[in-house]
Amino acid sequence: MKKGLKQTGGKQHHSRLAVWAVDTLYDVIGGILYSIGLYTFAKSGEFAPGGVSGLALIFNRLWQMPIGISTLIINIPVVILSYKVLGRKFLLKSFQTMLISTLLIDGVFPYTPEYTGSRLLSAVFMGVFMGAGLALIYMRGSSTGGSDFLNVTIRKLCPHFSMGQIVMMTDLVIIGIGGLVYGDIDAVLYGVISTYVTSLVIDKILYGAGSSKLALIITTDGKATADLIDRETKRGATLVKAKGAYSGDERDMVLCACGKTEITKVRVAAYEIDPNAFVMITEASEVFGEGFMPTLDE
Repeated sequence: MKKGLKQTGGKQHHSRLAVWAVDTLYDVIGGILYSIGLYTFAKSGEFAPGGVSGLALIFNRLWQMPIGISTLIINIPVVILSYKVLGRKFLLKSFQTMLISTLLIDGVFPYTPEYTGSRLLSAVFMGVFMGAGLALIYMRGSSTGGSDFLNVTIRKLCPHFSMGQIVMMTDLVIIGIGGLVYGDIDAVLYGVISTYVTSLVIDKILYGAGSSKLALIITTDGKATADLIDRETKRGATLVKAKGAYSGDERDMVLCACGKTEITKVRVAAYEIDPNAFVMITEASEVFGEGFMPTLDE
């Protein structure tokens, strides 16, 4: 019995270690993309993109404070305010993300070339890189801190808003302050452009490119259909008893969420079991759970 418990504990430890390794990999890749957008493009473009990163650039402009260290300092009161809503696990994961991002921003990218071309291109590519980096970090249930804590808190309280929409709303104030500090109306316009592109890229990666399909299948043999779907796609399904409103005939309804590349196999499986099956396929912009996006609490 004790041996079995040790084996189970070892598997759980290995699983936690594997999850941590994947989280760290996403943090590093996301942090690199985030740092490119912030340091390589936004800093040289002389505009504030919004959020805590925008405040850090403003502090750097006014007092030459390191950008990464500034974000950590600003994050302290935000962490205190967000702790009860977000919880200890999310904040610990985010703390790791913040440390990695800070090391990259202050320890690596000051020694890399800055883009000194068009400010418009700086705004666009800042949004592309930062949006991609943040999306990777959000995928693992983490954040870069600061306004991200507030954004995720708002998302939990108001789930009908997408993450990109929330980012856009919370960044507008910082963009306005940046325009005053830089003394340039163009700084406001480029800040708006970069923030819009950031929110667009976040939504495209999290909800567009990662969107799934939902199949609803009315069939005479739901169990056989679900079993064949499982063999062909390794996707589970849910069986629901259904009854025709007009005919009164009893049928099974199979609900199956899957990836875009798997939906054809699901449809073929349904008709292989029941050639007269009624199949409905819809878009599922967000699917949380095993095999899909992690929940905000994971």
